[in-house]
Parts: sequence; structure tokens; C-alpha cells
Amino acid sequence: MRILLTAHQFLPQFAAGTEVLTHSVARELQKRGHVVHVLTGHPGSANLADEDRFDEYDLDQIHVYRFHHSYIAVGSQTSAIELGYDNRLAVTYFERILKTFKPDLVHFFHLNRLGTGLIECAVELGVPRFMTPTDFWVVCPTGQLLLSDGSSCAGPSAHAGNCVRHVAQNTQKGFIRKAAELLPTAWVDLLVRLTKNGTLPSYPKRAEVVALAKRWHANVLRLNMLNGLVVPNGFMREFLVRQGVIPRLITEVAFGIEVTEPAVRAEQRERRQPLRVAFIGTLAPHKGCHVLIEAFKMLPDAGASLKIYGRSEDFPDYVRKLKSLAGDHKAIEFCGTFPNSEIAQIFVDIDVLVVPSLWYENSPLVLYSAQAARCTVVASNLPGIADVIHGDVNGLLFESGNSSDLARQLLRLLNEEGLLQRLGAQARAPKSTEKYVDELLAIWRGVE
Repeated sequence: MRILLTAHQFLPQFAAGTEVLTHSVARELQKRGHVVHVLTGHPGSANLADEDRFDEYDLDQIHVYRFHHSYIAVGSQTSAIELGYDNRLAVTYFERILKTFKPDLVHFFHLNRLGTGLIECAVELGVPRFMTPTDFWVVCPTGQLLLSDGSSCAGPSAHAGNCVRHVAQNTQKGFIRKAAELLPTAWVDLLVRLTKNGTLPSYPKRAEVVALAKRWHANVLRLNMLNGLVVPNGFMREFLVRQGVIPRLITEVAFGIEVTEPAVRAEQRERRQPLRVAFIGTLAPHKGCHVLIEAFKMLPDAGASLKIYGRSEDFPDYVRKLKSLAGDHKAIEFCGTFPNSEIAQIFVDIDVLVVPSLWYENSPLVLYSAQAARCTVVASNLPGIADVIHGDVNGLLFESGNSSDLARQLLRLLNEEGLLQRLGAQARAPKSTEKYVDELLAIWRGVE
């Protein structure tokens, strides 16, 4: 088969979970004789002309089409919000790819920067289309279901007034930001409804309010044009159904990873002094690395060491806050990042992986990698994570955002004889990429 995969960004510049998953699936499909290309979004310069926003390159014998997206006016589109989820220039590029590459199917792993308009384009050209939502972006503009105060969000309100409030709090200053903080969501819903039906006169940012109001419904409508959605857990299934996605389109299939034999056997993972703790992931606020640093500073001196792996370039302001929080603590080290192919070796030097996420993680791949390495995981007790890590069985769970509770769990590993070894021995072997691709192929072939 000829297969086109999509992601919102891709290797070699970006190597978080969605990118690694897309790359792994592409390589496995290639091993089986399929022809696989990838279309990716990319944060592009605002100075590029429309015709210069497309380029191509090859990675591991995978041909990659790249759309350089930026939040500036493109053609008749002026709304930054609309350009993020309904980019007509990206659709033009996608249509060209479909007509030249002629894929037998498209599987979307992410559509940020590209837009859900690609789904309609595939429908019009009669190309079978599937999607794996790796976060909540199709419904939530931030992809994280988090409000500005860090609390969890259930999704858009009646007219997406809560989304308007959230975006205003994040992007505006002065009176508008203050009003967004103080106005009840019901009032903002009314403002959005009156704006959409033309009752209110024009005002600054009106186009963005309209785009946010349309976003949720447009994206769900397009999801229902897919031949199938492949979700990694029950939480994502239930969430999408609540948002209006047709249940029969959804199949639950846990992610797979490239599994190798553990370099360290479980019985070798005895309690060490100091205990070697690590964070591996995106250094962004919603990933909660600050919670880990706060907890780590509560541990006895010389009791543990902490290595933090992640790119400092993506969220530089947050990384500066992390380094300020760490201060001159001699046992905390910022280690940068590493190629995903080296992750098994990284786990050789780790006793405990901490996943302190503040959002409803969608089964982060690093959990599976830790389980494959039989490395003990201490993680936030949130859906998605708790589907993989069961407290006091194959890891430890703590209250999300609670650094004291995290410190308590880490102290257990320091003080309870045999706990680290027992949890590592009960690690659950994750699904392989090979098995995951078997399941994807079965779903694709099941469509008439």
C-alpha cells in the first residue's frame, strides 16, 4: 500500500511522543514493503511568501513533505485561530500531495498547523482516512484541557465562551485580560453568541472570537467524516463521544514502542545510594517538571540525584524558571536531550522515572519505555497515566501537582527495603511497534 501519515511537527528538529510514534509506525510499515510518506507542519518564519512555505526532505528513507506554518494572514484568512485549525493554504498543499503521491489511505497523527480541512479534502478525493488523536487538540485549542489557573477543563462550554476566556487570558493584556479573568463563562458565551449572529457591532479581535466559536463544531464535524479513529485509552474514547464523535468510528488500541531487551534486569535494580531519579520529556509547564524539582528539594541531602532530560529551546522562559528553582542544588543536572534510539541505554543509569504531568496525558510513550526497561515509575494519578501505571503494583502514583505527595512517594523508595526491586519486577511489558502496526493494518483493511 501507499500510505501518507501526518504530524504537527517532525524529526529531526522535534522528537516528542507524537513525532516518535509517527516515525516508528512509518519505519515498521516500510519494513513490510509499504511505501510511506509523511506530511508535517513546522513553525515557519512570518517572512515567507505563500509559495515558499512548502519543502521536502528525506529521513531514514522516509519522504517528508513540510508545511511552514506561521500565524500571519494567508490569502483571505486573517484569524490566527482559524489558521491553526482550518488552514486553506495547507489544504492546497495536501491536495497536491494526494494527487501526485496517490496514497491508498491517510492516517493523521496530529493536525495542528495543518488543520482539519485536510479531512474534507481527503473525502472529496475519495481517499480513506483515519486518525489517532495523541492529545486533545481537536477539541481544545491548547491541546491540554487545562485552564489558565492550571485546573482541568472538561471541554468547550455551550458557545466556547470558556475557550475565548482562556485565550484572552493567555494572549491579551490590560483591561481585556482582566475582564476575561472576572467575567463568568455564561456571560462570555452570550458575548460569543451575539458576535456570531451579528447582533454586536465590530470590535477588536472579533474575528478570533468567531473562529474560536466555530472551531469545536467544525473539528468534530470533520472527525465524523473519518473512516475511523484509533484512540489509546478509554478516557480519550469517552471524551470524544461526549464532544459528539460517533462512537462506532472509535477503536481503542494502546500505543506500541520499539521494544528491546532490558539492559538491566529487574533483580539488579536494588535500592541505591544515591537513588537515581530522572525526568524525560518536554520542558513545558503542563509536564510539571517544576513539581518534581520542588519535591526533590524536600529529600534528604545526598539521598538522591536528579537528571532532567528535555529541550531547553522550546519553552525558554519556563526552562529559566526551572533552573532558578533548582538553584545551586548540586544533585540536580539539566542534561539536554538525546536521540530516541538511545532511550534504552539512558534507562540503564536511571532507578526511577518521574512523570509529574499536570494534564490528562494521553498514554505518554516514555511510560512504556520505562516499563520495557523495568525502571520504576512515579507518576501523577491522572487518566491515561493510571491506565498504564497502577499504584503499588508496577509503580507509584501521587496527586497531580502535589509536590509534597510526590516527595512522600520518593521517600518510600529511599526507605522501604525491596520496594524499588518489587515494582521493577512487576513492570508490564509494553506492546511492540510491530503489534501496534498489525492492529492499525487490521483497522485500515476493515474498511470497505
